[in-house]
Amino acid sequence: MAVLSTSICAHRPVVVLLGPTAVGKSRVAVQVARHFGTDVLTADSRQVYRGMDVGTDKPTMAERQDVPHRLIDLADPDQSFNTGWYRQAALAEIERLQAARQLPLVVGGTGLYIRTLVRGLCPAPPADLQVRTELLTISKRGGRHQLYSALFRVDPETAAKLHPNDESKVIRALEVHRLTGQPMSAMHREHAFQDSLFASLLIGLQRPKEQLYRRIEERIDWQLAHGMVEETRTLLDRGYGRQLGAMKGLGYRQVSAYLAGDYDYDEMVRRFKRDTRHFAKRQMTWFRKEPGIVWLSVEEPESLEHTVSRVIGLIDRFLSALDENKRPHVAQQIVGEGSV
Repeated sequence: MAVLSTSICAHRPVVVLLGPTAVGKSRVAVQVARHFGTDVLTADSRQVYRGMDVGTDKPTMAERQDVPHRLIDLADPDQSFNTGWYRQAALAEIERLQAARQLPLVVGGTGLYIRTLVRGLCPAPPADLQVRTELLTISKRGGRHQLYSALFRVDPETAAKLHPNDESKVIRALEVHRLTGQPMSAMHREHAFQDSLFASLLIGLQRPKEQLYRRIEERIDWQLAHGMVEETRTLLDRGYGRQLGAMKGLGYRQVSAYLAGDYDYDEMVRRFKRDTRHFAKRQMTWFRKEPGIVWLSVEEPESLEHTVSRVIGLIDRFLSALDENKRPHVAQQIVGEGSV
């Protein structure tokens, strides 16, 4: 097991490997974690749910025995789970690894999880059941467009970043405004997500769009051939209805509709692939707005071993800079200057 030096540990280093779905993060992460003798700390808002394995591309039990994966299977599909709970669980895992002088390696594609873990959580009020019930009633009676219009009146900046059909986020933004009298966008600007606890290195993997989309379609074909429909049917039979947030995730939403007879199998596959491509595009839009990411472009026929070597090289440079007692932002700048 690789052990960090005392001078490096003093900076509380954390490495984050991020990127869009199907870019290849997981396979790279396993090799990197094995090299540094550490665990994979997952940052995936869908892998937190138990019983949702094939559809979330969760590592198998054999893979987890080889390299421990943490922060998965934290809740049942009918339990609410939010960014604050994720951050609390992730901080506990990071502290455990740092106490053992191991390098925390966070891997995932949920941008908000990564942002709040690395730079802090905006101090918005907790959920209020009465307010949420009122807003849900408005949505049921008047439609989601009515909620979105209400948000646009009080917080046009946040509304512009959300899709009108993203009911949960629209409700949360309206809830924050009702409870504080302040738009969520103003709270985000004031906080600026600069409450960092760590010396962090963010490494992003990206591929040409055509290659990424082909990988997405190949993975979906694999999921459907390895029990995606059966897994969804089992979840529905266990009482996890289509209205649950977890069941509205990619794949489960489309397969549930197919099982309900809304459309045939071929149409389900078409929508599953289309919506996943759109999701990957939104992920990249989010990540490109995030500061401090060191991007690695991966193109075929680059081997997994070569990509892993490039990632390890960036991490080694980062840790060496910290070992020389350079400030964290200087260490990341050193890494960034040498990346491609």
